Amino acid sequence: MKLFRGTTAPPQGAIASAAARRLNRKSSGMGELAKTLNSEETICVLDLGSTSPANIRYCTERGHRIYSEDLLEASTEQSLAIKDSSGNTVLDGKRFVAENLVYPAAHFDVVLCWNLADYLDESLVKPVMERLWSLMKPGGVLLAFFHTKEAGPDAPCYRFHIVSPDTLEMQHIEPRKEGRNGNAANHGFRLQRVFNNRHIENLFRDFASIKFFLARDNVREVLVVR
Repeated sequence: MKLFRGTTAPPQGAIASAAARRLNRKSSGMGELAKTLNSEETICVLDLGSTSPANIRYCTERGHRIYSEDLLEASTEQSLAIKDSSGNTVLDGKRFVAENLVYPAAHFDVVLCWNLADYLDESLVKPVMERLWSLMKPGGVLLAFFHTKEAGPDAPCYRFHIVSPDTLEMQHIEPRKEGRNGNAANHGFRLQRVFNNRHIENLFRDFASIKFFLARDNVREVLVVR
């Protein structure tokens, strides 16, 4: 868990290593969410990804508090693997959320979920979304991205950095350590599933409302309200 308050300068080494394989994209969902982030009141933001100096700067310049959690990287921890009642190998969802989402209830006004659900192991998706619901304040907003079926199984996984209210920089990411299958570092994070609209609505069924934005790059953007 990482909390950032005030401006933060990016490490010099990180600038050089992350310069390659980045693209910009317009985001209608981010543009809508920017209205909340422009609030004059101090709000709490949960950014689900590796530390992003751009996201830290965008939020702290507006007087907000931002926390960072790299759940996708944490999900590669080999010790999470257990056997279910049928003898199948799954990940321990209860342990995962207990170790990685340690915050008070109703703490966050905004959650930047990005494309986490598309790349997270199936056994972790529901526990994570349930925990996020409990961590959000009533009226809090969550932004998530979902690939459409046209994206294909080899769709790259990106870390999103806020450039402007409606523009994101996409940085291709791969696991920083060997995964449970021993070759994650070579093959990167893979698209685990494709959610259709009905699946997405079911995933967020406990939330008060949901709004869809269909982008041109085979991605559905979703804003859900707690």
